[in-house]
Amino acid sequence: MAKKQILLNAFNMNCVGHINHGLWTHPRDNSVDYNTLGYWTELAKTLERGLFDGLFIADIIGVYDVYQQSIDLTAREAIQLPVNDPLLLVPAMAAVTQHLGFGVTSNLSYEPPYLFARRMSTLDHLTGGRAGWNIVTGYLDSGARAMGLLTQDEHDQRYDRADDYLELLYKLWEGSWEDEAVRRDKAARVFADASRIHRISHQGPFYQLDGYHLCEPSRQRTPVLFQAGSSDRGQQFAARHAEGIFIAAQDKDKTRQLVQDIRRQAVAAGRRADDVKIFIGIATVVGQTQAEAQEKFDDYWQYASPEAGLAHFASSIGVDFSRYGLDDPIEYGGSNAIQSAANQLTRRKLLERFRLGSRYPTLVGDAASVADELESWVNEVGVDGFNLSRTVTPESYEDFIDLVIPELQNRGSYKTAYAEGSLRHKLFAEGDRLPARHAAAAYRPR
Repeated sequence: MAKKQILLNAFNMNCVGHINHGLWTHPRDNSVDYNTLGYWTELAKTLERGLFDGLFIADIIGVYDVYQQSIDLTAREAIQLPVNDPLLLVPAMAAVTQHLGFGVTSNLSYEPPYLFARRMSTLDHLTGGRAGWNIVTGYLDSGARAMGLLTQDEHDQRYDRADDYLELLYKLWEGSWEDEAVRRDKAARVFADASRIHRISHQGPFYQLDGYHLCEPSRQRTPVLFQAGSSDRGQQFAARHAEGIFIAAQDKDKTRQLVQDIRRQAVAAGRRADDVKIFIGIATVVGQTQAEAQEKFDDYWQYASPEAGLAHFASSIGVDFSRYGLDDPIEYGGSNAIQSAANQLTRRKLLERFRLGSRYPTLVGDAASVADELESWVNEVGVDGFNLSRTVTPESYEDFIDLVIPELQNRGSYKTAYAEGSLRHKLFAEGDRLPARHAAAAYRPR
């Protein structure tokens, strides 16, 4: 029986410091060039050389101002500040690649759905069907204040809003234009048949709309839908909507249970267990030998900032860790931020965990040992793939591509060529558009 093929996204952000904080100071790191097109087009070409399924681009609205109740450390260490728009990068990267997918994070709490629907349809057109959307509802109070609100909606209510938002988008993407609406008939002077373009009326609890989708159908219609969140309400939302789900993972037994729960809920929602692809975040430091990898890690961590990683985590769960002594037990609960992120720890333990500036698991070793661990997560835990975060860029991706990818290919665990078709078809091998069993199908013209 053929081995399960590992899926792989590069995890990045249109900023200097994304996940592994402080490494922008490493002499070989070029992330300070994030605001140039060449930085991104070269990255896209590198990832396509490694047959990555996609580049997943994170984003936030707001700033990390919980730690020390200021942006002091955030500004000094460039902890996702400054951060530029993720979507504007994609057309340039699509122009220099043929297969690489693009998952763009956009916060629906602050994006008018009618205009967002057009923006994503445009992106799907320009990429030839390689567009994905990471659905987020926000978690930073600083973002809410910047958008003119006193505070965010309550956690579960943000998902209620997201359900209404997605229903409206499905009506626009799937239901407004029939496939036969566009004729492009020059002789008859008919570009589109108005009888096959439908007015959408939506009167939901959060959004109201009366109008037509502004775009003709793109290759995928609805972009590939990604979502991150392991709270009970987040899992409920993902089971109905998401095609790719990103979860935090440290413990294999707990992650295995979460994976099983997510797939069970997808089936209960009328979908198949494998209709969702589950990814975990991970970092790697790879060398030709174990000793070389460890030497590289020891070099990297001299430049990393565990405190910056702690400041990032502080805003993720809404707790100012600077108020605690190194060994004081940290109290948390009732936060309106990311509910799945917190664990009962001390500041000392957290700083040790964030040794490389990140709370993500970091695999350090030669190609064989890293491949062993990746296969273990897939075969024993049941995840489908990984969001590979950068450490020192671009060499962390280049090392992975040059060393780990060939090892995985030799084992039959990773593709040796791209499949043809859209991002959705590459991931699921069932065509460009959402299957009839997905919630979106209910809004297609009958």
